[in-house]
Amino acid sequence: MLLFLSQEPEARLGPPPPPPVAAAAAGLAPAPGMSVCGEAVGAGSLPSELVVHIFSFLAGPDRLRASAACSHWRECLFYPALWPRLRLSLRVSPAERPRLEFLMRKCGWFVRELRVQFAADNYPSGGGGGGGAGEGAAAAADGEAPPPPLCPRWLDLLRTYLELVLCVLSSVRNNRNLQKLSLFGDISILQQHGSISNTYLGKVDPDGKKIKQIQQLFEEILGNSRQLKWLSCGFMLQIVTPTSLSSLSNPIANTMEHLSLLDNHIPGNTTLITAVELERFVNLRSLALDFCDFTAEMARVLADSNHVPLHRLSLLVHSVSIMHKSLDSMPEDENWKALTRNSTNLRVYIMAFDVKSDDMLRILKPSIPLERIHFDSYITCVSGAVVDLISRQYDKFLTHFILMNDVIDMSGFPDLSDNRNEDPLVLLAWRCTRLSLLAVHGYTVWAHNLIAIARLRGSDLKVLEVTEESIDFDQGELADQDVDPVHNLIEQVSLGLGRPWHAVMDIELLSVFTEPTRHFYREMQSFSEGI
Repeated sequence: MLLFLSQEPEARLGPPPPPPVAAAAAGLAPAPGMSVCGEAVGAGSLPSELVVHIFSFLAGPDRLRASAACSHWRECLFYPALWPRLRLSLRVSPAERPRLEFLMRKCGWFVRELRVQFAADNYPSGGGGGGGAGEGAAAAADGEAPPPPLCPRWLDLLRTYLELVLCVLSSVRNNRNLQKLSLFGDISILQQHGSISNTYLGKVDPDGKKIKQIQQLFEEILGNSRQLKWLSCGFMLQIVTPTSLSSLSNPIANTMEHLSLLDNHIPGNTTLITAVELERFVNLRSLALDFCDFTAEMARVLADSNHVPLHRLSLLVHSVSIMHKSLDSMPEDENWKALTRNSTNLRVYIMAFDVKSDDMLRILKPSIPLERIHFDSYITCVSGAVVDLISRQYDKFLTHFILMNDVIDMSGFPDLSDNRNEDPLVLLAWRCTRLSLLAVHGYTVWAHNLIAIARLRGSDLKVLEVTEESIDFDQGELADQDVDPVHNLIEQVSLGLGRPWHAVMDIELLSVFTEPTRHFYREMQSFSEGI
């Protein structure tokens, strides 16, 4: 289903409507018996300007219902002033296409802010059909393991995804009023066995025509833009190429305020932006990139006095990128020091997917003004040494700490406090006095340590999410027959936080655990806007 997330007008000028018109708006139809100069008028007789003014006071769903009053009101529904911002969440389904085409045909040519999320709910996993023996033999002959087969329905969804992207991009290709463009496609996390290879794409786009068309349309949009200030593209399956940004004119690049390019499906060691290209973006205030693309040379460009101070930097550290690229070009501590001298209010957000602890210890330089960090693991686990380093180095900045582990280990969840006098999570809560969000799943959190965390941070810890299966009790707590350990835990943590608290019983209810990519992208957007 197509969801309207926000369609409010940016400004509402003039006084509120007079009582009869207000009553008509509330009832979603003109009040009976309204008259102008003694003559009775109906809904269709109201001037377009007045209908649009009425619509401007209504929420999106109410506005849609009100437009059903008559054909005249329906024509006024898509007046440009009513739809400066369009935010859509699309299920990748063929049923979405006709509705999407209608909406984009009406709004695509004038909308100033467009945000589209391609949702990946209820997708089938890989397996069950696809890929013949010939393909597997060919891949094996090249020294590579053949990609796992995909079920036919999955391929249909991938095909539909490409068609929906084409629909969105083609509708805004000539929109010169576009100021914000944000595209998110979590198609990248559907394939459980790794990246979507060219073999899979070849099944739904044999000659690569659709991918090329999508890339050309994206470059057209950039080339035709005259007011673009915000460009964000995340996990959109090769929509951005290393040449895409060259389509932006120098005046537009010079005035761009936010740039986000996140795509872990680009081939090999390809980078989407270079330090030389970044020199054009002198007014950039927020930036989001793959960590392996953010080099020491880029840090020097951003630290230059010709560049306005950078306020937000979001970095995606992915094991796939580290495997194909190198950490040798990453900023050293002196580069971070120079950058923070020019950008004194800079804050950094890091998302780490399956990154080895040794690599994280190399990445986490002391001078990074790290405000948020999110670990998500499916193969490797974060060590207590990494958590301890974070609490010592970033105690003045850290506000958000998310630790997730989905590694299947029959021996139980890893315990960060093993062979340590103090639990690293307790030390994190003690040292990081600005900590306001802590979420943990898949690591052992001892009940007494959870109570200590709640008492240390108190009501300043606005969010404390720990899954029920991650909590463990020591033998002394379990042996006490007079106290129910679970009830005692809930009571003590609630007292410490100053509000009712419960462990997370159903992990499926929290997107931070079930949809880490979507959560990161959404948080990155709000993080970048919160300047």
